[in-house]
Amino acid sequence: MKKIQPITALRDTTKLESDLSANGGCLFITKNGYSDFVILSPDEYECLTSDKRLTFVSPECQKNPLKAHHSALFSDPLGFVRTRAESLHIEVCGISHNIKEIEDAVERAEKDKVSILVLPELCLTGYTAEDMFMTSTLQNKVFGAIKEITTFSANREVFFVFGAPLIYGNAIYNCAVVIQKGKVLGVIPKSHLPNYSEFYEKRHFTEAPKENGIIDIAGEEIPFGTRLLFVDENYPDLKIGVEICEDAWVPDTPSTVAAKNGADVILNLSASNEVVGKKEFRENLISSLSARLCCAYLYASAGEGESTTDLVFSAHDIIAENGKILGETRLFGDGIITADIDIEKLMAERRKMTSFGNAEYATYDVVYFSMPLSKPLVLKRHYPQNPFIPEEAGINLERVSLILSMQAAGLAKRLSAIHCKVVLVGLSGGLDSTLALLVCYEAYKKLGYDFKGIHAVTMPAFGTSKRTHDNAKDLAKAMGISFEEINIKDSLIQHFQDIHHSEKDRNLTYENAQARERTQVLMDYSGDLGGIMVGTGDLSELCLGWTTFNGDHMSMYGVNASIPKTLVRYLVSGYALLHPEFAGPLNDIVATPISPELLPTDEKGEIAQKTEDKIGPYELNDFFIYHFLRFGYRPVKLFFLAQQAYRGVYDDSTIKKWLREFLNRFFHNQFKRSCLPDGAKVGTVAISPRGDLRMPSDATAAEYLAEVDAL
Repeated sequence: MKKIQPITALRDTTKLESDLSANGGCLFITKNGYSDFVILSPDEYECLTSDKRLTFVSPECQKNPLKAHHSALFSDPLGFVRTRAESLHIEVCGISHNIKEIEDAVERAEKDKVSILVLPELCLTGYTAEDMFMTSTLQNKVFGAIKEITTFSANREVFFVFGAPLIYGNAIYNCAVVIQKGKVLGVIPKSHLPNYSEFYEKRHFTEAPKENGIIDIAGEEIPFGTRLLFVDENYPDLKIGVEICEDAWVPDTPSTVAAKNGADVILNLSASNEVVGKKEFRENLISSLSARLCCAYLYASAGEGESTTDLVFSAHDIIAENGKILGETRLFGDGIITADIDIEKLMAERRKMTSFGNAEYATYDVVYFSMPLSKPLVLKRHYPQNPFIPEEAGINLERVSLILSMQAAGLAKRLSAIHCKVVLVGLSGGLDSTLALLVCYEAYKKLGYDFKGIHAVTMPAFGTSKRTHDNAKDLAKAMGISFEEINIKDSLIQHFQDIHHSEKDRNLTYENAQARERTQVLMDYSGDLGGIMVGTGDLSELCLGWTTFNGDHMSMYGVNASIPKTLVRYLVSGYALLHPEFAGPLNDIVATPISPELLPTDEKGEIAQKTEDKIGPYELNDFFIYHFLRFGYRPVKLFFLAQQAYRGVYDDSTIKKWLREFLNRFFHNQFKRSCLPDGAKVGTVAISPRGDLRMPSDATAAEYLAEVDAL
């Protein structure tokens, strides 16, 4: 951190020269607690004006973090920052012992490559010191202890914060002390002091002043106040705010102001005693705060060593990120939890959610520090292989019912709006058409319509296998719906003759003609019956362009447009459990290899054309789709996350191959997505051109593919 001096320091020019030399030729001068101007040595000035330095923090940037350090990115950890919340085995009033506890925690963090460490409230003295806070012995030792801990940290990169009572002016404040690499970066006093039930902090402490100021610690002028933002000049998207215990329990939390001013990591030092039911409330509180503020929230609470005269403390530590708890300690356990937070994810969410916005920066001071960050070799957080599917053992039937109800509600509304009681589904015996049929079935139940109004039409051609044909027929019979078979081979042969295409030339035209013929049959037939054609294409196929333009790409209402392939399989499997009377054909459909069945079967009549041989495993594609569309991650990060999630399943070359294929296909097929039929959004990832994805059809993939090639 740059040396900060009050404006009165200008009287002693000899000391100014000495301080300039000792602090890299740069001094910040403050007036009334605010940065006012900067003094530079001649060498520093020459270095700056000759453009030899990469960055320089102006006084204006001290007030506005958005204006600072966006010219270059010095660290690229792919957004990941290793964090830790830890409880300590303290002694009440045992400052010497507690110094060692704090230093040991810092040492452990440094060894474990932790970048940010938060420790409990008042852990330097103990939260339960009570009237001992008022004794001069304790007060005097606190400042010496901070100096000792600061000196200890000189060669350690970890950014850490611990709690201590500090005298400022005429009062004692419950404070968080922020230290990194031999510097006290700032001191944050507690804003809201509980004084009810078992708490009576106002007996000892004073609430934080409204404005920032300067506190003297061991001869150093340190920023003091609640409106401090700590920014890593090597990775300026990392912005840290601090609050203390009760501050998180009030309606107008200090973290709210900090987040609006750019903080994406909030550290909370707490001494929350344990009572029955408080654990669950605390989890909900921290989780909801991280969601509302779209931030990472690190919470460290007091544990063993605090006085048990009237209370017990459970060492409950939590790390949450945007509504999800990444990790927490068990009550009365070892009191240490580590997790890698994702700053890129948080910033993507904030930038997408334009209502989050920015606050005014007039009353916030920015303190810069320098902490090198790098991509972790192995993440301390979990990424599921199938992000669209619940990870719990078995199938979550409640989730299955909810999704199908959402799909059915969309279709039911469309049918009632147009006064239609007839739908047609091209039932191939594959997963997508099966799910579309199930949605129609649920919509008809909701509307009270006759199931015979559902017309399942199977249209065998050159590649239809007996297995899929029979499954389609058996399912329709079990469900009691109308079923019809229309063989389209003769129509296709005539069409090929009309356009002078040889049946032996099994190129793309050969395949697409079949898809378009089926669509034509369904649309014309639905017109005759006074109904609508329900589309079957899923999210994965639409993202990959694995669909024929104006063929299976088109319909009068697309019920699967927001359902990725991995979820389609999950939903059909779940429906079989919910409806055992349909389980026979449904389970065999799930077990059938995925294929468009546009090329002839093999000599045994089995499916020869397998989709995943051409476009890659659907689970990998759905993984890419989720993280690319949901958070906008760049290819290098998609590759890294897939490495973490699929370690031992796919090697690097396989992941790279299919990542490139996905990006190439995604960009080159936007023209199909630009004219999609209506279909209700179900999950957080959707591609409607009227909603979630406004993408030009002729955008180039060159930059994205070049990044993949460089891996």
